[in-house]
Amino acid sequence: MHLRLGCLAIATVFLLAAQEPSPPANPAPEVKQSASPSDDFLVPAGTKVPLSMINSISTKTAAEGERIYLETVFPILANGRIVIPPGSYVAGTVTDVKRPGRVHGRGELYVRFDSLTLPNGVTRDFRARIGSLDGTAPDTLDKDEGKVKSDGNKAGDLKTIGEAAGAGAGIGGLAGAAAGHPGMGAGIGAAAGAAAGLVGVLLTRGPEAVLAKGTTMEMVLDRQLLFTPAELDFSNSTSQPRTNSVVPAQRKPQSTFPGRRFPE
Repeated sequence: MHLRLGCLAIATVFLLAAQEPSPPANPAPEVKQSASPSDDFLVPAGTKVPLSMINSISTKTAAEGERIYLETVFPILANGRIVIPPGSYVAGTVTDVKRPGRVHGRGELYVRFDSLTLPNGVTRDFRARIGSLDGTAPDTLDKDEGKVKSDGNKAGDLKTIGEAAGAGAGIGGLAGAAAGHPGMGAGIGAAAGAAAGLVGVLLTRGPEAVLAKGTTMEMVLDRQLLFTPAELDFSNSTSQPRTNSVVPAQRKPQSTFPGRRFPE
């Protein structure tokens, strides 16, 4: 009896041991897939691109909607590679024109940049503005509104009035001398000349706002530009930066001995 109970107890122990769950195996560590770096080249918004004017515009002749054409004059890089080479073309639009007034006011040009074309023909559209203007240009730039304003002409106006007053004084002095009152004649002539000069100034417009051919400026991108490596293949590009330099032709040397020429 005791033997049977002992065997039953041993069998129960083995049965319970078999039913206990085995400890879970250590799970394999997760392999995190790291994102591969992009091969694209990014020019961020706010990048300043130096440009040079190809054509000329003026408040005297320009109209709203007129096109302007420029080219890049300095390379723009991304990830150590040139993405906008010199000689790339930029097209823009005159959005508003205000001519200078006859009494006061300055000429104003509003310009917007619309597109960039790389030398291989790849094009990007945007709406960029002028960030800075050539320091040697006579006009000034309002960065907040993106307009080019002509310079005032107060010095020229004063010169015109002064020259007219001087001429009137000379003529009045001669007339006064003939009448026996040279001083009075000079004073009257000067006043009349100054009045005539002032009328001339009031009838003449101030300086026009001009963006002349060759004027340099900076374009500020309003959005990022993304290029793929294939779009930056310039191997078959023929566009080159414009230049005003002319290389003189080589002339063949000639003999300096009279009556005899060396074979060339």
